[in-house]
Amino acid sequence: MENLIIKVENNVGHITLNRPNALNALTYEMISQIEETLDNWLSENIDLVIIDAAGEKAFCAGGDITDLYQSGLEKKFSYGQQFWLDEYRLNEKLFDYPKPIVSFMQGFTMGGGVGLGCHVSHRVVCESSKIAMPECAIGLVPDVGGSYILAKAKNFLGEYLATTGYRMDSNDAIMVGFADLYVPNEYWTELKTELIKTRDISILNNYKRAPAKGPLSENLEVIEYFFSKSNLLEILDSLYEDNTSFAKKTIESIERNSPLSVLCTFDIIRKLRASDDLTIRKSLAYEYRYTYRALEFGDFIEGVRAQVIDKDRNPKWKNKHIRNVPRLNIEKMLEVLPETVNNWED
Repeated sequence: MENLIIKVENNVGHITLNRPNALNALTYEMISQIEETLDNWLSENIDLVIIDAAGEKAFCAGGDITDLYQSGLEKKFSYGQQFWLDEYRLNEKLFDYPKPIVSFMQGFTMGGGVGLGCHVSHRVVCESSKIAMPECAIGLVPDVGGSYILAKAKNFLGEYLATTGYRMDSNDAIMVGFADLYVPNEYWTELKTELIKTRDISILNNYKRAPAKGPLSENLEVIEYFFSKSNLLEILDSLYEDNTSFAKKTIESIERNSPLSVLCTFDIIRKLRASDDLTIRKSLAYEYRYTYRALEFGDFIEGVRAQVIDKDRNPKWKNKHIRNVPRLNIEKMLEVLPETVNNWED
């Protein structure tokens, strides 16, 4: 079975992820093929692009990280460095693509799936959609340009979502900026048919509905209260002083993740938000500083082992707690890469 189904009908390009049994996880080959296809369609008579996925469980649950894990074990760090560089290049192309792209994101959309579906011009979600950036759980930082959306989020939601890996429903995702419109799944086939028939992007509005209010929107004030503090330790201290179920659940979500990843993630989002010229490229540059070093110096290998390979959910992080991470370690992971490295710095 082909991992991608690519076709053109009535001047509409259609890319379908076709690994439903693997939650449509992206392989290196899929990333390369999608990029090549989009490059070719730039010069062809293509008016509109649709990106969707087979199966009901997931649009794309992330990148296929087993090869990255194995390359790290073998100390072949260049494989991961090239993988992320090429993936980020695709993310930027999707963000800047001059032709309309409509993504249909059912079920799980996480990590690499966010990079594929959440940077395009028109982003559709439904009642089953669950969007998240849980990279800290495997020793990474929210990447694939996700930090750009997180840094732009209001009420300090970016810090909350990134450090906890919280799964947004459709309403949450639209509110935060990961999606644009809610269309019940029962109308998707009809909508895609109409898009191919008419090549008229405005018909999306004919199918748009109002999603039910999401749980995230009900906690905006409390999230802002905690996550507006100047650093992560202050946030944790204030959460520990609170005795609500929200505080307890948030502490648990943060502290199960890689301490180094969580702290670097917090730094990235704060620096991006403070930037005078926040762009997708600047966000990718910050992310790549970390992922370039992740296999060799981060918690990525242990995180993948615990979550994906052995599935014991009991990672042994390099640092036992956020309070034990030396500031120097954070700075080393996020310092500007050498000029000799092919990277995303402006």
